[in-house]
Order: sequence, then C-alpha cells, then structure tokens
Amino acid sequence: MANRTGGQILVDQLLIHGATDAFCVPGESYLAVLDALHDASMKVTICRAEGGACMMAEAAGKLTGKPGICFVTRGPGATNASPGIHIADQDSTPLILFVGQIDGSMREREAFQELDYRAVFGTMTKWATEIDDAARIPEIISRAFHVATSGRPGPVVIALPEDVLTDLADVADAEPYQVTEQHPAPAQMADLAKRFAAAKSPVAILGGSRWSPEAIADFQAFAERFDLPVAVSFRRQMLFPADHPNFAGDLGIGPNPKLLARIKESDLVLLVGGRLSEMPSQSYTLFGIPNPGRPLVHVHADPEELGRVYRPTLAINASPAGFCAALKTIEPPKAPAWKGAGAAAHEAYIAWSEQPAPVPGEFHPGEMVRWLRSQLPEDAILCNGAGNYATWVHRFHRFNKFATQLAPTCGSMGYGVPAAIGAKRLFPERTVIAFAGDGCFLMNGQDFATAVQYDLPVIVVVVDNGMYGTIRMHQEREYPGRVSATTLKNPDFAAYAKAFGGHGERVEKTSEFAPAFERAVKSGKPAIIHCLLDPEAITPAKSLSTIRAEAFAAQRKD
Repeated sequence: MANRTGGQILVDQLLIHGATDAFCVPGESYLAVLDALHDASMKVTICRAEGGACMMAEAAGKLTGKPGICFVTRGPGATNASPGIHIADQDSTPLILFVGQIDGSMREREAFQELDYRAVFGTMTKWATEIDDAARIPEIISRAFHVATSGRPGPVVIALPEDVLTDLADVADAEPYQVTEQHPAPAQMADLAKRFAAAKSPVAILGGSRWSPEAIADFQAFAERFDLPVAVSFRRQMLFPADHPNFAGDLGIGPNPKLLARIKESDLVLLVGGRLSEMPSQSYTLFGIPNPGRPLVHVHADPEELGRVYRPTLAINASPAGFCAALKTIEPPKAPAWKGAGAAAHEAYIAWSEQPAPVPGEFHPGEMVRWLRSQLPEDAILCNGAGNYATWVHRFHRFNKFATQLAPTCGSMGYGVPAAIGAKRLFPERTVIAFAGDGCFLMNGQDFATAVQYDLPVIVVVVDNGMYGTIRMHQEREYPGRVSATTLKNPDFAAYAKAFGGHGERVEKTSEFAPAFERAVKSGKPAIIHCLLDPEAITPAKSLSTIRAEAFAAQRKD
C-alpha cells in the first residue's frame, strides 16, 4: 500500500461502502476531503445551508436504505445541520454526518469554532466520535456504516480534525459493509399462527424503516391469505399499497375514526417495524403503557425497542425483511372469524380519502391533491415538511409504491424542499413534488438555488395562508381569540422562483392549479406554484372559526 492522505483514505472508504452521493456545504476545515472528492466518482451536491444539506442526505437514506452522506464544517456548520440529525434519529434513517474539526494540537483551547462533537451530538445519534489517527479511518468508517444500518437505523456523526485529514498513512482498506438481517425463530412463528387461529378481529400496523419492495410484497401476500386489515404508521404510507383491497389507512394526525375504532376493538394487533410513538398512538392513548390492554405482537429489528414502551404479548426481534419472508411458513385458519374484514376496512378508507369536504375560500388543497393523484406517475416522489397543509396530502393522496414518500415523522419544518432536491439528485428520471407551507418553505427555501444550479426540475407547491397555521390552530383551541406570534407577511413566491432562475406560478382558485402545474412541468425548470389558501381553511374537517367557537364554548362550560 502507498501512503495516502487522511482525506483520500476517507473518500476511498466511502466508495468501497457503496456511497454514490454526498451533500455538503464546503468549509476550510475539510479541504483535504474536498480535494480527494475532486477525482472521485461520487456525485457531490453543493448546498446553500447545512440544515438543507443534512436533510437531503437524510432523504437519500430514507429512499435507499443506505446511509446518506453529508459533509459540513465545524462549529456553526455542524449545529446548523442538527435538524437533519434529529430527523434521522426519530425517523430511524441511516445517515453519516462528517464534520470538519480544528487541528488536534489546538484542542481544549476554545479554538476558532471548536466544539466537542461527542457531547453536542451524543444524545441524538447512535454514535458520535472523532478520528485522531489517519490509520484508523478505514476501521471507523466501516463501523459507522454498520452502526447506521444495524438494528434500528440512525445517524452517526464523525468529527474530522484538519491534521488527521492531511496526515499520510499506509493502511489497508476495509471490506464493504453488510447489513445483518434478523430472523424470527420457528417457535415464534408457530406461536403467531396460534394467536391468529384464536383471534376474532386482528389488525396489522406497519411502520419504521428497513423495509424493501420484497418485504412489502411478502407482507402483501400474507395479508391476502389471511384477509387481514393493514394500516400504516404516521408518514409511512409507502409501506403498503393504498389501492390494495386490504389497506385500512394511516395512523397519522386526525386519522379516520373508523380505523381507530377497529384498532381499539381488535383482539390481536401485529405491529411490524414501528415504535408506535406519540403521533400514531394518538398521544399514547391508543394502547395502555406498559400493558397495551389487548394482545400485541411487536416485531422490531432492535431488541431495545421491544418492551421499551409497550409490553408485548409476543416480542419478535426481526427486521421487516426477515419477518416478512418467514410469514410464508404459517397458514391462516380454515374459517377465520374475521372473514371480510380486509374489504370492510378498505371500504372505510376509500370513503375517508375519496371526496374532500368543502373548505372556506376559492382554493381547495384537497381537490388539488385529488387532481394530482389522477395525474402523477405511480413512482412519483411526494415530499413535505410539517404543517396543517400536509394533512390534505396524507389524507387524499394514495401512495401505491415503495420509496415514494419523504416526510419527517418527527414533524420537522423545512424538510420538503431539500428532501425533494435530494430525491431528484438521486432519481433524476422520476417526478418529484415538494409541498410546503409558507412558514415551512422559508426555513430552507434558499436551497431552491441548489435545484436551479443542478437543473433539477422539482415542483414546489407552497400553500400560503399567511401564518404558522398549525400553531395558530392550537392557539385558538387553547387561547381562543388571543392571536400572538403566529401571523406572517410573505413574499411573492412565484417571483422568488423566477429570481433564482426557476419557473413561478400564482394560484388563487382551485381551477387555476391544473394549468399552472402543467406549465410548470413543461418549463423543464425547478418551479414554485404559489397557492393562496384562506386562513379559515385550517383542516380538512374544521375551519379556524369552528375551532375558536368550540374553545369558547368549552370555556363557558368550565
């Protein structure tokens, strides 16, 4: 082996482990890495802010199941990236963030932008470390890929001191990493079959990460054989085809009451891959803690998640792929007591997601989503951040293919635009749509420039109601009539798009959206469609005035 710089060794390891894309904001603290990337086959996407860069990498991890790769500089660069780390942590997404660090000879002097990255990121990562010897880079990068993808996937942060990146070392490369699948024991599958034989109203809930098209196909075949209603967790709608006759809907914010009733009345709940955290569990009210109150079979790739919140009747430590493959070994009861339940659950879902109710104003986001549903290709990728605007997307769009949804289960704002750019960079042939509220968009809207720079014709639908709508809704519910710190004055987002070199449209009526969208597609440019929403249209079911009136009525009763 010949001597290589630490920066070259690092880039060589990334290529060995199959990394194809890196997202970054450059910094002088890792110039040696940037130099090594100059001749590498890896695509490098230069971003306008570290938060957007890290979210792009997180989106790549969500779509591929492989660690997204992000590089940022030290101090403020690293802390700016922290929202992406938090998303990867709560969403169980494999991600590796590399942070430039001060020269090792300056440690603990509070040098320029110095931080202790183990301390800063230790509570929101699976592993946070710092490399202190160039010869150990292959070992540490190998471990990072294994940690990020094993058990419950998540983020890893690695600090890169400047001197380590310029030091020379003669060291062998690591072998490519492999993801270890966990499989259920035959006795556990036999136990599961017995529980189905004794059940009268079973239901399945799919969530989490580490899924694949093959695992979904295996579970789909199982659901068909068992006539099993299948629900998906919050913002995991791509885990089961919405048009499948056994699909029961999603456990998100404001879910179908009939789905909640079905789960509450079930005498066997099969939870695969998910954690059933605050949002899907309806603020931890759907099941008792620690005793769920009904038989619960929990399947998860990380043994630490089994029994962490809910005490399962049967705990199975297995990845979705390992468990779903094993489902072929069990047979349904000859005369299941729940015959016809799959079709009934799907009928209730279709009724819930078919016809949006009228809303105040001339622009109807539900009708917009329903139109898009009829126009978009099946493999289109839909992205969103956080805000009430997203409830129309989740309720009225039907995800039928794996790797078509990018949405933060942790509810982070500002995610939709960078996620869409990251997705389009990886899959330029696919249609990619980002939905954002007016508040959500401007948290990472500057990275629209990244889409323009790389000729990535994403379409961003900005739903503008002139306020932080979700917070305003909660404000009216808790403190009716006392509006404080939730009103926004917005720019012309169509003009914003044009200023960056993209395509811009303004939509004030529902009927204007379809032609505006078609013009945006035809332009071949990154586009923003600025949609004006009446502030009263706060949810698919209630207006802001209704929520305020209900809150006043409740206060009078008290």
